[in-house]
Amino acid sequence: MDSDKPLKRPLIIDVKGNSLDDGPGTRSVVFFKGCPLDCYWCQNPESKRVEPELLFDGEKCVGSGECTKACPEEALEPGRPLRVNRDRCTLCFQCVDVCPSTALERVGREMSVEDIMRKVTPYKPFFKNTGGGVTLSGGEPTLFMDFTSRLLKRLREEGIHTLVETCGLFNFESFTEKIPPHANLIYMDMKIVNHEEHKRWCGVGNKKIIENFLRLHQMWQKGGVEIKPRTPLIPGITDTDEKIRALVRFYKGHGIRRAALMKNNPTWLNKFEKIGVKTDIAKESPMREFYDQKRFEHIRKMVEDEGIEVLES
Repeated sequence: MDSDKPLKRPLIIDVKGNSLDDGPGTRSVVFFKGCPLDCYWCQNPESKRVEPELLFDGEKCVGSGECTKACPEEALEPGRPLRVNRDRCTLCFQCVDVCPSTALERVGREMSVEDIMRKVTPYKPFFKNTGGGVTLSGGEPTLFMDFTSRLLKRLREEGIHTLVETCGLFNFESFTEKIPPHANLIYMDMKIVNHEEHKRWCGVGNKKIIENFLRLHQMWQKGGVEIKPRTPLIPGITDTDEKIRALVRFYKGHGIRRAALMKNNPTWLNKFEKIGVKTDIAKESPMREFYDQKRFEHIRKMVEDEGIEVLES
């Protein structure tokens, strides 16, 4: 039985089945809410805050008016699409309860370890047939180290392959005690090598992140859980020749011979509007487009020419 105390449980955004993009094989992905970073290009901006949020998708709105009747704060302006006054909204979610089209959704719900297990165990045949399993993503699963450890342990007890995606900003001692014993694989982001540039674009510096990565890499070399570094290619931010060369120098200097490159996917941009967050990313920005394949091949060649294998993301 899961004996978590409510304050120690994370909020879960979603448990997504049949993913082919979050690790080997067919996987279920558990998205945690809350992250210690504030990346300018965050692919899941709804996962940044630990608290629940109200999401509104104007394309789904049918203009029934039921939500405006239910809102005690009069924070919803009728029409199609509806407009949400975020200053007045108290996140009571009464509007969500009556929305007939799921245009209004609550982002972040409390789930126990066993709640999650009931969601993922029906996929075990697919995991077995494809070499897949369950990926813990977010947000940042290591914000909730005890919960994440218990979930990983339960998954391993069921014979399910486990993968943890992390930004790398965590307490190393707590992490190594609670996560590697139950994880088969760790994906860790190496976004920008330069400390000040990392702070500029991700909200915090990367000294602790790099230190954690190198210590985990050393553990893997000695027979510990495999760690796979990944770099998101964000146009003009992480993918400049200068930053890629710095990344390559870092890898070579520490004996790292394999790493993943992840192409920018612009589908995350419309999420900002849905949770009521403004972005200053210009309409003509290449960040709003799928990543240029020619640019990707250029970067791949830069990395591979230095003897570093480029892995699939």
